[in-house]
Amino acid sequence: MPQNPTLTRRHLLQFLGAAGASAALGGCAGPGSSTNSGPASAAQTTGPVTGELSFAHWRAEDKAVFDQLIRQFHKRYPDARVAQDISPSDDYQASALQQVKGGEVGDVFTAFRGAQFLDMAGAGLFADLAALPVIDRYRTDMIQPGEYEGTQLGLPYQLVFNMPVFNADLFDQHGVSEPPDDWDGFLSLCETLKSGGVTPMAFPGADLGNTTHLLNSMVMNNAPSTDMFTKIQSGDYACTDDWFLKTLEQYAQLRPYVQPNATGTDVEPAEQMFASKQAAMLPTGSFHIIALRSLGVKFPVGLLSPITVPATDAKYVGVHNATFVLGVNTASDNQGAATAFIEYLSDPEVAAQYANATVQHVTLDGVDYTNPDLQAIEHWLHEDTILTPIYQFTDLDISDAVSQACVDVIGGTSPQQAAEDAQQIVDERVQ
Repeated sequence: MPQNPTLTRRHLLQFLGAAGASAALGGCAGPGSSTNSGPASAAQTTGPVTGELSFAHWRAEDKAVFDQLIRQFHKRYPDARVAQDISPSDDYQASALQQVKGGEVGDVFTAFRGAQFLDMAGAGLFADLAALPVIDRYRTDMIQPGEYEGTQLGLPYQLVFNMPVFNADLFDQHGVSEPPDDWDGFLSLCETLKSGGVTPMAFPGADLGNTTHLLNSMVMNNAPSTDMFTKIQSGDYACTDDWFLKTLEQYAQLRPYVQPNATGTDVEPAEQMFASKQAAMLPTGSFHIIALRSLGVKFPVGLLSPITVPATDAKYVGVHNATFVLGVNTASDNQGAATAFIEYLSDPEVAAQYANATVQHVTLDGVDYTNPDLQAIEHWLHEDTILTPIYQFTDLDISDAVSQACVDVIGGTSPQQAAEDAQQIVDERVQ
C-alpha cells in the first residue's frame, strides 16, 4: 500500500480527489442469474454503414450527450441513423435480454457488468468483437469484464469508483488533513466529525442498490481472497465465517456515525443531507457527481475508502467498476453500421466528450479529461483499487441477503444474527 505523506488541504484534495454523482445508479451493476447458453458470432466489421440503428441502454441522464455524439456520427456516416432506446435501469435489467434477443431493440446494446453480461453472453446475444482494432485503445486491466470464455464480446465503457464521497470543506474545518489509512483512523475521523456537530455519513439504508457500495470497501481487505462473494455463492465461504463476521462487527461500530432512521433513508434524502452540509460523507460512489452538482453543491468533494485493517496489511485503497458494456447484437441485420458506431464511441476524442459531459471516467487510454472533478480524481485511475466485489454475485437473492445483513446491523441486529439470517438464504439458494 502506498505511504500517505503529510497533507495540506490542497494536497488532501489532490490525493483523495474530487468526485460527484449521477442521478441514477449509472456505473452500478445489478445481480441476477446466469443460466443461458449460446454461441457468439464475429461482428461483420466491413458491412455498409447505412440504415437505422437502435442503441439500447439505461442511462437516461446521458441522453443529451449521446444525442450530440450521434449527430457527429451521422455527419461522418450520412446514410446511417441512430435512435436511443432507453429504459430505467431496473426495467433494463429485467427485460433487456429478451428484447435484444428478439431483435426488438439494440443493434448496439449495453450490459451491466457481471450477471447481466453473463446472461446475455450465454444467450449468444453478443457478436465477437475480438478482431476489432479499437480493442487496443482500451486499458488491458479494465477490459476483462467484457470477456466471456476467453473471447472479447463486449467493451466496458465506464470507469467509476464505488467509494464514499466526502465534503472536503467540512474535513478541512474539522482539522482532517490526511486520509485515514486504517480502521481506527476511520473511526477517529467519524468521531471528530460527530463531535463537531456533523453527521459523519448519510447512509441510504432503504436503497439496497446504493447501500451495497460501502460493502465493497468494507470487505476488500477483510476477505481472504478477491473472489470472496463468488465463494459465498458457491458455498466455499459462508456469511458466518470470521472475516464476514468481522465486517459486520465493523458495521456495528458505525451505528453512532449515521443519521437517525438510516435504514429507512432512500438515496435522494441522503444526497440532500450531503448537499446541505448536514453530513460529511455519502457512502456511494463517484457516479453521483451529476446529482450532487445539480443539487447546487459548490464545495470541493473527494473520494475516501474505509481501510478496515492495519495500514501495513491493506492490499487495496479503493474500489473501481468497469461497466456499461457495449456490444453488437448477433440478431441485428445491420452489424456493419453497429460495429462502426462501437468503433466511433471508442475514439479517445469521442470518449472524452462522453466522459467530461457525464463526469465519469472511461476505460480507454489517451483520453483528455477536462472536467475539473474528473481531473481531481484522475489519480484514482492508478491507485491500488479492487474491481467491485459485490457484482461477483450472479444470484439476486444471495446478493440481497448479504447486503441486507449489513443494513440490519446498522439498524441494531447483532452481527451474529445478521450473518446467520443471510447464510440461511445462501444455503437455500445453493442447495
